[in-house]
Amino acid sequence: MVRDLPSKGFAVFEPDDATRNWAQAARQVAKAVAADPKVQEVNLRHGKTWFVGVDALPNAPDGSVSGVPLTGPWQDHIAPPAEWHRAQLSIVYPGYPKRDADEGDGNHRYRVTRFAAHVDGLLAIGPDRRRYMQEPHGFILGLPLNQSDAAPLMVWPGSHKIMGQAFRAEIGKRDPKTVDITDAYHAARRAVFDSITPTPVRAAPGQSILLHRHLLHGVGPWGPQDIAPPEGRMIAYFRPEIAPVDWLS
Repeated sequence: MVRDLPSKGFAVFEPDDATRNWAQAARQVAKAVAADPKVQEVNLRHGKTWFVGVDALPNAPDGSVSGVPLTGPWQDHIAPPAEWHRAQLSIVYPGYPKRDADEGDGNHRYRVTRFAAHVDGLLAIGPDRRRYMQEPHGFILGLPLNQSDAAPLMVWPGSHKIMGQAFRAEIGKRDPKTVDITDAYHAARRAVFDSITPTPVRAAPGQSILLHRHLLHGVGPWGPQDIAPPEGRMIAYFRPEIAPVDWLS
């Protein structure tokens, strides 16, 4: 429910005709993008069961696709960017997550059992893979492009409060981009796992999903009974960046 957005850190909006029209237009473009062998080469991960698709959807700066405007009920709950970046095109295929040859046991197990839970924008830097906030997203807007309940988005309701408090305590008044928050991030994540049960978030074209920027989230495995269209389960994600100090608030 939208009224639970502040407490839970996410909301799924009811179907909207304008959002559905955008999703239909984006789906056709997305299918062509994902079918390009050169694009596949740089985007397929986990035994070719996940198409990462960062900045892969060629929407216009106003968010439109093929002239269909980007609009919906989520607009009343966000501060829109001056320009919309090219959306991430996240596609999951049957068997997700298979294991890549260079993926360690721990990383693969975390992807299966914890759904690769993460907060967006915290990048692993250097040989020791220390975490720094490098991409200060204002929010995450998910727009399903086709009908599928497979490999659902997984969220930890209310986790944005625990994660945000940990980030603010660790960073203080320093520049968020310069602070190693690895230990604080891992400790807060453990606290979330110990206290909050993850829940799947499923939505259809015409609906929209809004996530708080600090919400812990991931992707569930493709179950034995899961089905999707031939092009896989498709969701477009917008994650506009804001000032680092605003990300921390």
